Amino acid sequence: MQPVVGWLVARPQNAVIGLAATLMLPLAQVLSGAVMVVLVLQQGLRMALLEGAGALALLAGVSLLINAPLAQLLLNALASWMPVMLLATVMLRSRSLTLALQAAAMLAIVVTLGFFVVLDDPTVFWSEVLGQFAAFLDGLGLTQQAELLTAQTAVLAPQMTMVFVSSGWLVIVVVLALGYSLYRALPGKGAMFGRFRDLNLGRVLASTVAVASVAAGLAGTDWLQNVAFVAFVIFWIHGLAIVHWLHLERGMHVALVFGAYALMLLLSAPLIIALAVVGYTDAWFDFRNRMKRA
Repeated sequence: MQPVVGWLVARPQNAVIGLAATLMLPLAQVLSGAVMVVLVLQQGLRMALLEGAGALALLAGVSLLINAPLAQLLLNALASWMPVMLLATVMLRSRSLTLALQAAAMLAIVVTLGFFVVLDDPTVFWSEVLGQFAAFLDGLGLTQQAELLTAQTAVLAPQMTMVFVSSGWLVIVVVLALGYSLYRALPGKGAMFGRFRDLNLGRVLASTVAVASVAAGLAGTDWLQNVAFVAFVIFWIHGLAIVHWLHLERGMHVALVFGAYALMLLLSAPLIIALAVVGYTDAWFDFRNRMKRA
């Protein structure tokens, strides 16, 4: 992987080609976003923006040749690059992976609140979206699936805001972590911005979860329940960091690490909740430091 990353940052034209090419591949948001993280960390935001503009110009030319929808390509580029560019810039300036992830967590909470400020009642919005998707499935001949979705709309719609925000946050964090991992493959870089296994989201965010949860229980308002859920689920990444710490610092077998990732694919929701519980508890009691002193 080091030769590929080295090639990307060697010349601006390489970066332009890399950004454009990865945006045309499957999992474009992950791959192209990770390339953008590497470029921001290595070259700074200004140069990465220029290279991104060059990639967009290249994609515009390609779209004319192959008659691809240019607007869709531009939207994909913005969705893939903008969030991780901002977080990588925070990471670069603060010299801290932890601070970047804390900023991402706060951004997720703000976005959750934004749904309720802009839409007033997001349930109505998501009911319409789910209805349109059910009609789309029915148009494809998937009548059974469309009927099932329609029947479940009343249950799913109130949960969609927190599912949407949590899922989006998950993708952005994975992209940031992957980009940082690729950046560390460059000669002489190493863990310049901290090690993932030492990640601790901190008691401020944990306090936010506690306050929002208590307030949601007392007031019963939807926006507080959504904020509490999103802020809590974010701690799964903290729990995953502990898994890596146990492997690298306490000799936990690597098979268990791979098992955790495999289970996330099979039993994603239960395992993510379990990791969030571990991470949230560690934010208060700092188990890793206690084990170091023991």
